Amino acid sequence: MKKFEERLGRLEELAEKMRDQELPLEEAVAVFEEGIKLAKGLERDLDRIQGKVEILLNEPSSPEEKPELGLFDEGEPS
Repeated sequence: MKKFEERLGRLEELAEKMRDQELPLEEAVAVFEEGIKLAKGLERDLDRIQGKVEILLNEPSSPEEKPELGLFDEGEPS
């Protein structure tokens, strides 16, 4: 699997390519399809990373402390 940054760079390249009004329809569809696959994969990676960050932020610093739950819940002060 390519690194996250490489895949994000490729997605940016594809987005730029899609802006080319001279791009033939069949090629545009192929570029779009690749972009959608990349975007979905990147989104899954970001979700996993967010989950890890939430776990790390909620981890108690000492055994007596309890982890905070709902770190990113709306309505709670930050």
